[in-house]
Amino acid sequence: MNAELNELLRRHDGLLTWDLAVQVVPEWTLRRERGAGRLLRVLPGVYVDSRLTRPAVAPAPGAPFAVLPPQLRHRAAVAYAQGRGALGGPTALHTWGVRRQPDDEPVHLDVPARSGLRSRPPHLVLHHRHGFRPEPPQAVTRRGLPVVRLERALVDAWPLLPAVDRPAPLVRAVNDGLTTPARVGEALAEAPRLARRAELRVLLDRLSAGCRSPLEVWGHDHVFTGAQMPRLRRQFRVRIEGRTRYLDVYAERERVDFELDGATAHGDPRQREIDLRRDALLATRGILVVRFAHRRLVREPDRVRAEVLAILASRRAE
Repeated sequence: MNAELNELLRRHDGLLTWDLAVQVVPEWTLRRERGAGRLLRVLPGVYVDSRLTRPAVAPAPGAPFAVLPPQLRHRAAVAYAQGRGALGGPTALHTWGVRRQPDDEPVHLDVPARSGLRSRPPHLVLHHRHGFRPEPPQAVTRRGLPVVRLERALVDAWPLLPAVDRPAPLVRAVNDGLTTPARVGEALAEAPRLARRAELRVLLDRLSAGCRSPLEVWGHDHVFTGAQMPRLRRQFRVRIEGRTRYLDVYAERERVDFELDGATAHGDPRQREIDLRRDALLATRGILVVRFAHRRLVREPDRVRAEVLAILASRRAE
């Protein structure tokens, strides 16, 4: 490769734009390096060092993004926008660390409504937003790239994700303390025409009620609410032996903690030992721990609900 171009690529971590490159080398040099396969055009005006592509993936005509690792793919999209865009939707969730975006999904970029930029299907999708500016408070810099704020990304990504994947990023963002249901609700209010808006509103309500996992949301909707069910506390905090512990669903009057075990809970002996030790500690405080497996909660909600009511009635009668 041309020495000057090679140094330019090194200083810019393997990616450059045509406008930047022609300030250093003549246009014919770029064309020669591209023709020789040493420089790969991934978007109009955006080039990468072909040595940075994934060797296990063969470049397909018209699909250069397929051979780029995720971070380089995101940098290329931002470079294409020339300062007018920020990573959005599912790509923003990847950058925020709440959902890994699969390689076969397109990069999503938010740009102003009249930016003049176009999507490059199937690998780059642009969302033209009125009044959008890729700067605070609408966007921030994360991992060295402009990205829309987390609350906006969670809302925008909701209808774009497969149905089974929708709740997890929001639940994780709330659990990790990156945002709150109230702040996401404010972002949702700014998107009155969002597809599947009602479903997202329901999940926000469940998170506001204290649910902290998809399984807890299921339990809230199908087991632990409704006629005859007393008021129950979600993620109730107790201090035992100097440590804070959270109870999934707690009946405060009856002193019963209903724990909702995930689908993999019984396959981990170490986790089982931790749970037993925790249950024993709670017993010293007079708290009865009742565990329901994922399979029973999902497949037998009516039976589980009947058991819950029976256990609570028994505790009240003691």
